[in-house]
Amino acid sequence: MARRLSKLQYRPLTSSSKLSFIPFSTTVSAENPQNSTTADGQDHLINDQIHNLRVLLQQGRNDTAYNFTKSLILSNPSSFSSPSHLLSFFTSSSDDASLNLTLSEMLLSVCSESKMHSQVSELYDFMRQEGRLPSFGYVRMIVESLVESKKFDNVLDLFKEMVGLGFRPDKLVYGRAMLAAVKLGDLKLAMELFETMKRRKVVPNVFVYNVLIGGLCKEKRIRDAEKLFGEMSVRNLVPNRVTFNTLIDGYCKAGEVDVAIGLRERMKKEKVEPSIITFNSLLSGLCKARRIEEARCMLNEIKCNGFVPDGFTYSIIFDGLLKSDDGAGAALDLYREAIGKGVKIDNYTCSILLNGLCKEGKVEKAEEVLKSLVEHGLVPGEVIYNTIVNGYCQIGDMDRAILTIEQMESRGLRPNCIAFNSVIDKFCEMQMIDKAEEWVKKMVGKGIAPSVETYNILIDGYGRLCVFSRCFQILEEMEENGEKPNVISYGSLINCLCKDGKILEAEMVLRDMVGRGVLPNANIYNMLIDGSCTVGKLREALRFFDEMSKNGIGATIVTYNSLIKGLCKMGKLKEAEEMFFLITSTGHCPDVITYNSLISGYSNAGNSQKCLELYETMKKLGLKPTINTFHPLISGCSKEGIKLKETLFNEMLQMNLSPDRVVYNAMIHCYQETGHVQKAFSLQKEMVDMGVRPDNKTYNSLILGHLKEGKLSETKDLVDDMKAKGLIPEADTYSLLIQGHCDLKDFNGAYVWYREMLENGFLPNVCICNELSTGLRKDGRLQEAQSICSEMIANGMDNLDTNEDLSDVAKM
Repeated sequence: MARRLSKLQYRPLTSSSKLSFIPFSTTVSAENPQNSTTADGQDHLINDQIHNLRVLLQQGRNDTAYNFTKSLILSNPSSFSSPSHLLSFFTSSSDDASLNLTLSEMLLSVCSESKMHSQVSELYDFMRQEGRLPSFGYVRMIVESLVESKKFDNVLDLFKEMVGLGFRPDKLVYGRAMLAAVKLGDLKLAMELFETMKRRKVVPNVFVYNVLIGGLCKEKRIRDAEKLFGEMSVRNLVPNRVTFNTLIDGYCKAGEVDVAIGLRERMKKEKVEPSIITFNSLLSGLCKARRIEEARCMLNEIKCNGFVPDGFTYSIIFDGLLKSDDGAGAALDLYREAIGKGVKIDNYTCSILLNGLCKEGKVEKAEEVLKSLVEHGLVPGEVIYNTIVNGYCQIGDMDRAILTIEQMESRGLRPNCIAFNSVIDKFCEMQMIDKAEEWVKKMVGKGIAPSVETYNILIDGYGRLCVFSRCFQILEEMEENGEKPNVISYGSLINCLCKDGKILEAEMVLRDMVGRGVLPNANIYNMLIDGSCTVGKLREALRFFDEMSKNGIGATIVTYNSLIKGLCKMGKLKEAEEMFFLITSTGHCPDVITYNSLISGYSNAGNSQKCLELYETMKKLGLKPTINTFHPLISGCSKEGIKLKETLFNEMLQMNLSPDRVVYNAMIHCYQETGHVQKAFSLQKEMVDMGVRPDNKTYNSLILGHLKEGKLSETKDLVDDMKAKGLIPEADTYSLLIQGHCDLKDFNGAYVWYREMLENGFLPNVCICNELSTGLRKDGRLQEAQSICSEMIANGMDNLDTNEDLSDVAKM
């Protein structure tokens, strides 16, 4: 029977084959009551139509029956509410299983041809209930219909059922089942079907390979996709445009743009015509690789190949230009060129351009572009206005941000959560929490319910202000308003508690979130571990680390870095090294932060040799040092001499790293310690020229340098300059000045600084006071010496302290 049915061919109804006895005139307008048939008349009509259909099928006039069936289903109004309705009438009055199956399959064909996909599913369900199954040719038809209607779960269910009933799927059905699996994100199942297909000697076609290559590329398994591409050649299958486009896009997303370009060249050799998709993928790859000039050339190649760059094409290159050194200027030039050529810029492309301009702080320029596009017929949507609102919020122009929201409303657009959240978030960032709350009320007043993101913004805002009681209230409000707090809600609170050193309270929040069914992720544990390490609670940090592992949450490089930093801070360098080796054993790679922590730890321990070894290892591994790498290196290599420090300083400059105050201070202090006072002053001048503001430590080193040279007047000038720049001398500076003058036997000058020190609320140490009073007595200034002794006794300083090295004071 299946063989017979598969040979049925349905051709359009010709004039010679029309049924003269079918009462077509009975198809009437339902809107005219006078012409409407009565209920009995309708039943009579249906019976006639079913009778005529049965006669046609019994006579084997299948072409005519097909066209008649099609007219019954597609006529408006129809006697039947659905194809299944027609089939149920037919089968209820017929015990001829052969005719019933023929009509079932005929209806499947009509619905499939007419793209009535939901009706195809209904018919199949009806047939199953009646115990009838279509032949394999119609199974293919049902599968195709389900794929077109994106009912991928149903495709796989049908495939499994058909295999269970003994059907042998062909390459088409296998291909559609694999497509369904890929669309559902189950690439493993798709590959299993592929292997089953090959085992059963069903030869895969190009469609099958395209589906699998597409799935592999989507999961960034580009090497596996390559293997399948090579397998196609072994099977003498010729890759088509879809194959090439899929692989080109995959290589571009994997950052292998040159390989993608090579595939484009192969397309040319094999005379496979490209599409705009081909060029858009290559353009995207080049832009992501910051190869902007090549992207511009690719734009010209698009035109040379007869394609007109569309809005999406321009959105790609806009995005690339805005992320390049050319920036907004080049993007705007291209925009003007596109407008000049009549390219239609849609909302998506416009939003890409405006978002890039807003990120660069050019919000007014973005507004100009928007105004121009509106004049060219663009009707801006919510996304574009949200972009402008967010742009103004980013630069802190809240008046313009609010005005943009008002403009949205005046143009008939209803602002959504995204626009309000931008405003609320910025007010929280500005610590204007009352304003943020005010805008939440405005939002609610306009009938827009706060989203989870809204509440999360408020929790973070109050958390930063350490108003934790309000954070807990917001969590309760969320649940009362039907919004379930998520991991970000709890994470914001935990993060703020950890930064405030409240580890116990943060852990209580962790236990509460778990109790409410919100599972913590690695970020939550990282916050707790880092917070514990920051306050020196290593035991708690390691306990959280163990808990992560027990809960099946994989540690990240951030986890290991926090622990290594904490261990180094506590001087536990051996344990830090063990943690370092654990990183690689768990499949992670140490990064620059890992090495910086270790270098800092060994620097504090005075092991400069180990610091340098780690520094050299970093460079060999291709890890670019940061300014934080050089802080402990330069300050911790004092024993190695000035030449090594200068080498490190120059290497830092060669890496395009600008010295900061910490580096300058370390170098200036080193120069004065080694007697290179002029170099210290030259570096201080360079520091100022580079826009790095000196601080008290800078001046302390320079003051000490002058004192060592005996230049007392220049020392006074330095203090005056320090004060002129708004820096107030503190105890360490005054101690240097008093001690320096005492060393030079200028006890009168030392006493002047002593008096200023006391007037500013600072007390010199006992050793300095004792040395100064002794010197004054030798100079015959007994009254001043007695005054110092009286002040020492009054301040409880009647015991001598140990001597303090001036170099150490300078480092303070």
